[in-house]
Amino acid sequence: MRIALVASPFIAVPPTHYGGTELFIAQLAEGLQQRGLDVVVYTNGESTVKVERRALYPQAQWPIAGEVYDNLKDLNHASWALRDAAAAGCDLIHVNNVPGIVFSRFVKQPVVYTMHHPHVAELSEIFEHFPKVQYVTISDFQRRLERVPRLRTIHHGLDFTQYQCGAGKRDYLAFIGRIAPVKGPDLAIAAAKKAGIPLKIAGEVQPVFRAYFEREVLPQIDGKFIQYIGEVDMAEKNELLAGARALLFPIQWDEPFGLVMIEAMACGTPVLALPGGSVPEVVNEGVSGHLCRNVDEMADHARHLALPPAAVRADAEARFSIARMVQEYQDLYAELLAAPGAAVPADLGEAVA
Repeated sequence: MRIALVASPFIAVPPTHYGGTELFIAQLAEGLQQRGLDVVVYTNGESTVKVERRALYPQAQWPIAGEVYDNLKDLNHASWALRDAAAAGCDLIHVNNVPGIVFSRFVKQPVVYTMHHPHVAELSEIFEHFPKVQYVTISDFQRRLERVPRLRTIHHGLDFTQYQCGAGKRDYLAFIGRIAPVKGPDLAIAAAKKAGIPLKIAGEVQPVFRAYFEREVLPQIDGKFIQYIGEVDMAEKNELLAGARALLFPIQWDEPFGLVMIEAMACGTPVLALPGGSVPEVVNEGVSGHLCRNVDEMADHARHLALPPAAVRADAEARFSIARMVQEYQDLYAELLAAPGAAVPADLGEAVA
């Protein structure tokens, strides 16, 4: 079975800093290859994922908000990727950006689309024009909002071997994510101040949110109690999470999944979150963290946390392993290729426990 995984051209696979979707693609690609499948990832030239890679753009093409040519770059990349994958004899094409859906009508291969974004009514109306695409939501919350006929949920997984369970003092709180209103870094600061526990903030400030950062976040950063450490790579993120008392996740939108929550749990760090979108599916109340109704509850839980790090990690690994996620996608691919009208490849790969 030869599978094409199509990323956007915007971020490397895996990402050097921010990029939950790109981390998902990297781990899925390498996991499928370990099971005997032939995998190619369509990405940009900065990617280092350990499978075959093809790129139209040599560098990452990070979009600038409002620029039409950024949309054209994405469309150009998607149209090239699907045409190339079809011509190269791929048996199935798995796209992870919206333009890939549009070009699915020009290929004969089955097309899978994973919805990494929150529900958007206008997008759902577009999806209805492509009923042959197999849509995958990353949470049950997300699935309940969609109306496309071919739909199933596959929760994200994580390679827990890449994360270490911390055993230090855990004397600060952590916030990791885009510095944007929907992520709630200002609320994380408020919770930390109410709890009387220092906060370390890590994340990118995109140009479109620079004014928000300078207005709501920057004035509260003193370099001691509230620290902003900028973007972090994988090793730095691991260290930050492993030393934290808790990850604060004061989300202000219907979060489709929130991979950083699992990353925190993999480090034995509980998650204190507002219950937006998929959060109740990820946080196991009283085991891997707490669902908080407001900032006051978040601060109270931060002061009185008593969740053993080993138990936090064990619960997350039991529910969100990379092996489980890869197996579910492999099963889906085999099901689609066995359907009437689909060409069945000689080798469907092997299931790996």
